[in-house]
Amino acid sequence: MNYSDLNNLGLKELKKELETLNAELYELRIKNKLGQLSNPLKIRVVKKDIARLNTAITSKKGDK
Repeated sequence: MNYSDLNNLGLKELKKELETLNAELYELRIKNKLGQLSNPLKIRVVKKDIARLNTAITSKKGDK
C-alpha cells in the first residue's frame, strides 16, 4: 500500500480501511502469541500501513 494510492481515497474509505487493518493487527498479534503465525514480519508491515492511513486521514482533515 502506497501513500499515493491512499491519497485518492475519501475520508470514509480511509477510516474503514483503518478499522480493517486494526482488526488484522489484533489477529496477527494473537496468532503470534500462540505460535501460529508463520511470518511474524507481517505485523511490521501492517503497523506501517496503519501509520500511512493515519497520515492520510490527518492530511484529509487538514484540507477541510
